[in-house]
Amino acid sequence: MTLLVASSLLSPHFGLIFWTLIVFAILLFVLGKYAWGPMVGALDEREKTIEESLTRAESALEEARKMQEDNEAARRDAERQAQSILRDARDASDQLRTEEVEKTKAQLAQMQEQARADIEREKTQALTALRSEVASLAIGAAGKILDENLDDDRQRKLVDSFLDDLPQN
Repeated sequence: MTLLVASSLLSPHFGLIFWTLIVFAILLFVLGKYAWGPMVGALDEREKTIEESLTRAESALEEARKMQEDNEAARRDAERQAQSILRDARDASDQLRTEEVEKTKAQLAQMQEQARADIEREKTQALTALRSEVASLAIGAAGKILDENLDDDRQRKLVDSFLDDLPQN
């Protein structure tokens, strides 16, 4: 019997082929309507979602690149401004130093000029005092030598005229 069953399975029968094709067609129809349609639709929807995600990712990447370029430009600009500020500060410092040096030189020159004027005034006062003292001594000596009593005003005039005739140094 097993041989009989085995031989019947291997020999083609038209009725079995017909019913197998009908069952296969029904199965294809049912699968097409209820399984493949939703699966293909889900796959299409998933494909669209993936494409949209890729598009958004590319857009985000491009935006990130743009932001990075903007940040780099801002950093370079800030660096330039910082260097400009440092350069201006150095220039201002040099200018202030130069002004202070010039101011100090001017003050020193003024102080030297003032000192020269003070020295000249003191020298003149000392010479005047010396002349007065010399005149007094000369009058006293001349009075003792001559034993002549001249009045003070006349003696002063004589001594002043003598001193005026002397060189200024």
